[in-house]
Amino acid sequence: MAVKKKTTTKRKAAPKRKAAPKRKAVKSKKPAFGGYAISFAGRSETVEQVFGKKPIAPSEMTKKIWIFVKSNSLSNR
Repeated sequence: MAVKKKTTTKRKAAPKRKAAPKRKAVKSKKPAFGGYAISFAGRSETVEQVFGKKPIAPSEMTKKIWIFVKSNSLSNR
């Protein structure tokens, strides 16, 4: 009885990828926050007056800040 040898198939090597070219850093001339400038200088309101006394989620804080900013004309837009 002859023993058959297992045949193995060689895998082809995956083609090497070329390194992506490095991008140059682009300086942005646009100010942060889409160009909004908000000034709270001279305001006498406390955080409690703006947000209330109950704990709220960060998303609700953001909404209340923007309502406050827009109602008191604190932004440059």
